[in-house]
Amino acid sequence: MKRVLVTAGIAAMLLSSGSACAAEKTVTLAVDNMYCAACPYIVKRSLARVGGVANVAVSFARKTATVTYDDHKTTLAALTAATRQAGYPSRALQ
Repeated sequence: MKRVLVTAGIAAMLLSSGSACAAEKTVTLAVDNMYCAACPYIVKRSLARVGGVANVAVSFARKTATVTYDDHKTTLAALTAATRQAGYPSRALQ
């Protein structure tokens, strides 16, 4: 009986540790088509609506958006798709 409980406890810890391995990542995107003062607001709003995004900072002067997100809930492709659908194609800066 003790072996079963120990095995069940270990299995529960291993299964629950998957969420603990989620990594918060930050990426800077080069954003095209930002020409007016309203553009950064639209870009920020489109990125913030993506599930898993924790923070967005948009620079009109540098034409960039810096996004912090949970890589288990969203992807870089989803982030660039969100800006593209809003009319602002983007790509990750190296």
